[in-house]
Amino acid sequence: MEKSLIVEQKGKIIHLTLNRPSVLNALNETLLLEINDRLRQIKKDTSIHGVIFTGAGDRAFSAGADIKYLNQASPLQVRKLAQLAISTNRLIENLGKISIALINGFALGGGLELAEACMFRFAVPGAQHGHPEVRIGAVAGWGGTTRLPRLIGKSRATELLLTGDLIDSEEAAEIGLIHRVVPYKNLLKEGESLLKGILKNSPIAVNLTWQAIHRGLDMSIDESTQIGADYFGLVASTDDFREGTSGFINKKNPHYRGK
Repeated sequence: MEKSLIVEQKGKIIHLTLNRPSVLNALNETLLLEINDRLRQIKKDTSIHGVIFTGAGDRAFSAGADIKYLNQASPLQVRKLAQLAISTNRLIENLGKISIALINGFALGGGLELAEACMFRFAVPGAQHGHPEVRIGAVAGWGGTTRLPRLIGKSRATELLLTGDLIDSEEAAEIGLIHRVVPYKNLLKEGESLLKGILKNSPIAVNLTWQAIHRGLDMSIDESTQIGADYFGLVASTDDFREGTSGFINKKNPHYRGK
């Protein structure tokens, strides 16, 4: 039986491919559990510094939740699936690794919610993005109502969530949902290039910077800036900080060790 999640490690980067192309890589309980379990392993693995998500085939990143299952499931089963998806997406955000979604086609509903949990999103031209949940009488309950407004602002997010309209990659980039629009043949190369560029920096500084950004969104300006100051002081206790500042003074490239 073919695996619903393909895992491949390339050096410090691990690739996770959603592998249900016959149903546009729709997310069911089995696939979400596989992602969840793998992320927990990745979180503990100090040899992995970056994670790339993509979908099998050239039609979809993920078309979202498996609607056939939802149609037959009880309310408690639907809620349980949503809780699993929320747990999975929270793991992505708090992984302590750089995460990027390479969107190679449709990114809808739960599929887009998974991508929204990543630090970065690259998409091929013409790919369709959106939250069509209301069109089937549902709610973007896997984090979409929370993350989309934070990514693109309340007004535009409200429009997309309440109409269920889809937008292409070009418009998604204009409103800040997508970071870059990349031709399909270059998608993986550019994703890996971004990750490798970030991984040249101190992993501790990168992780604390992300935490300051992520946590600060739910705080007042005073609280958020204090988090930044606290992390600045914290990172000054690391060997990487001494290596980086000494390298700048002596005009030498630093060699970070994550300590």
